[in-house]
Amino acid sequence: MKRSAFLFDLDGVILDSEGQYTVFWDKIGADYLGDPHLAAKLKGETIAHSLLTCFPDDERKREEVKAKLYEFEAGMKFEYIPGVFAFLQMLREGGYPTAIVTSSNRDKMAQVYRTLPEIREMVDTVLTGDDFARSKPDPDCYIKGMQVCGSTPRDTYIFEDSFNGLKAARDSGGHVIALATTNSRESVAPLSDIVIDDFRGMTPESLVARFR
Repeated sequence: MKRSAFLFDLDGVILDSEGQYTVFWDKIGADYLGDPHLAAKLKGETIAHSLLTCFPDDERKREEVKAKLYEFEAGMKFEYIPGVFAFLQMLREGGYPTAIVTSSNRDKMAQVYRTLPEIREMVDTVLTGDDFARSKPDPDCYIKGMQVCGSTPRDTYIFEDSFNGLKAARDSGGHVIALATTNSRESVAPLSDIVIDDFRGMTPESLVARFR
C-alpha cells in the first residue's frame, strides 16, 4: 500500500520564526522604501525574489539588505511550533515520506542546522529556494516535493502558513493544511482544506481520515 506523503514549509509551520522575520522586513521596508508593512507582501517568497521585488534596479542595495538579513538570522531564536516535533516523529516511525519545502536558502538552513541539528533527521528531504526555479506562489516547489517523495497530489498533505505558500500548495493539487500562526484563521481558510493552530493532538492517521 502506497504511503501518504507530508510536505512542510519551514517558518511558521515547523519553526515559530515568522514574527521575527516580520520585524526585520518591516524595518527594511520603512528604512528603504517608506513601507512599514513590507513583510506581509513578501512572506513565502525566496530571498532572491524578495530582494528583486524590492530593489529591481539596485544590486548594491540588494547585497546590503542580504548582508543585514544574514546578520539578523545569525541571532534568531529557532523554536518549534507546538506539537510538530512529536508529529514528525510519528511520521518517521510510520514510514511516511516527508520533506521540508522552504523558500529559505541554504545559508539560512545552515543557521538552522547549527541551532537545531536534529532537524536534518526529522524529514527525508530538505528542499530550499535554491532547489526550484520559481518562487511561491508558483506551485513548482511542491510539485518537486511530490516528485522527490514519489507521491501524487491526491496522497500528499501540505502544511503552509503564508498566503503565497498556501496558493502554491493549493495549485499543486495536494491537500492543504493551513497553520494560523502568521495570518488569521479566517484569512487562510479560503486557501486551505483545514486550518489548525498547531500540531498538538494530531496523528498522521487522524489527518488522513479527515480527507476520506
